Amino acid sequence: MQHTVVMTGASRGIGRVAAEHILRRSPDVHLLVVTRGSAGARLLTELATGGHTVSHVSADLGSLRSVHSAATGIRDRLADGELPPLRGFVGNAGVQYTNALTEGPDGFESTFAVNVLANHLFVRLLQDRFAAPARIVITASDTHFGDFRHTMGMVPGPVWKSPDVLARTGAFPRPDSTAAGRTAYSTSKLATIYLVHEYARRLPAGIDALAYNPGFVPGTGLARDAGPASRFAMRRVLPMMTLTPFATSRRAAGRHLAEVVLGTTTAPTGAYVDRGRVARSSAESYDPRRERELWEAAERFTAAYAL
Repeated sequence: MQHTVVMTGASRGIGRVAAEHILRRSPDVHLLVVTRGSAGARLLTELATGGHTVSHVSADLGSLRSVHSAATGIRDRLADGELPPLRGFVGNAGVQYTNALTEGPDGFESTFAVNVLANHLFVRLLQDRFAAPARIVITASDTHFGDFRHTMGMVPGPVWKSPDVLARTGAFPRPDSTAAGRTAYSTSKLATIYLVHEYARRLPAGIDALAYNPGFVPGTGLARDAGPASRFAMRRVLPMMTLTPFATSRRAAGRHLAEVVLGTTTAPTGAYVDRGRVARSSAESYDPRRERELWEAAERFTAAYAL
């Protein structure tokens, strides 16, 4: 039976690989990609080959107003029968800045806005349109562990604070530094896991929520805002690490993501999927008080756009 999967972050990196894999493995999928600007038409042309059904909607994930417009447009298309039943949402898009001072149009720090609030608003606006069984998959990161084994010293660990602080610029020491920007990133990925745990508690039966960790994947566009030396290392040097157990290739990470979305990887709601298997996330990531606090804050931050 044909069904819809909505996906952000499908235009490059592991998301592009996952999108191609989803379409190959499940010909009944209508893949609706959320992209920025003119990238959607180009991506649609590239993906919609061999009879695959693909459509796109434009959104700036750093703007909650734009996310609201995209999500309500999808809701309308589902209600009108223009799209088949919704069975999946993939929040794969993510950003990492070289500072913690970048502010979006809604006044939120941009890492938090894209990596946390945009996903939350999509989930909340689409929640009553899912047809069970359905899966919500949000891309996390093993940077949330914060230890050398998981980050190799390249990204500082998360520094949890009140969501009201994390959502604004300047939340971390030396906010104009790359270290602060990377701390904002790892902290946002910890927040992602907290929200997945809350979705598992709050969403109706049959709608599962999962956090997916691709591992360290060199060669993606995540470091596109970094300096020239870092970008060169990510493109030319670090990809060689995929020959070791310390890194994952884009192709493998994308395939694993697709398998989680399609349900090939068996996982209970609320689970953390580390590449191809269910695993424990960090000890810090299991904190019901923080999870509830973040949920309540995300509800407040997005309330004006959730109608």
